[in-house]
Parts: sequence; structure tokens; C-alpha cells
Amino acid sequence: MEYPHTDHPAADRELLLQLVRMKMPFGKYKGSLICDLPVAYLEWFQRKGFPEAKLGMLLQTMYEIRLNGLEQLLQPLKGI
Repeated sequence: MEYPHTDHPAADRELLLQLVRMKMPFGKYKGSLICDLPVAYLEWFQRKGFPEAKLGMLLQTMYEIRLNGLEQLLQPLKGI
């Protein structure tokens, strides 16, 4: 799965907002916000394969954020 990059700041902001608003729809962490998923769970998806569509893109994005130590990008958005 390709990481969708946009050159549009509003689209990037919307993607980050989805990470702090959307809840995991299934599995052990059902109901947890995507941004709050444990790194081990994201690593598991990295090894096994991310789900298709929007959820997979969000999980992969969260994995990349954690991998690169960029969690601070989400902090200001958590209260919005």
C-alpha cells in the first residue's frame, strides 16, 4: 500500500484529525482511538498486512508516525 501524500495542508490536517477521532472497529483494541493503539499492534499489522481502504491507510500512517517519533504532531489535535 502506498502512503498517500498530499501537497494540500488541509488534507494533511484532516488525515491527522481522523487519527485522533476514529476508533478501531474490530479486534483486541476495538473502540480504542487509532492514535492510542499500542505500537506492538501497529507492528503486527506491518508484518501481517494492513487492512484495505481508509482504515488500512490510517493504521499505516499511525505506524509511520510512531516509527519516526512524530507523535507530538497529534497532541494539539486531540482536544479539537
